[in-house]
Amino acid sequence: MARGADERGQASVELVALLPVLAIVGALLWQAVVAGQAIWLTGAAARAAARAAAIGGDARAAARAALPPRLERGLAISSESGGQVRVAVRVPSVLTGGSLATVASRAAFPRQGS
Repeated sequence: MARGADERGQASVELVALLPVLAIVGALLWQAVVAGQAIWLTGAAARAAARAAAIGGDARAAARAALPPRLERGLAISSESGGQVRVAVRVPSVLTGGSLATVASRAAFPRQGS
């Protein structure tokens, strides 16, 4: 099938038109991965902080040790009743360097020792 002169380069035009859409989809997918990692690591930090608090250790240091430096910036730790520890971190933005939201997790371990 012969192509007309008006169809030549059509694939290139379509690719150039799709590039911004592909970039946006890629950024959104990467942001979802970063948010998922923040949620996962917040739970791990809460468990580490609760374990440290249960044995009389430093819950803040334990939570910081469980987080990468990028998530430590917005770290908030609070002790609640019943030996529960709440850890909250900000979800970093992939594009702006700011934060999109805050995620929190709670964990509790019974007090160890006397």
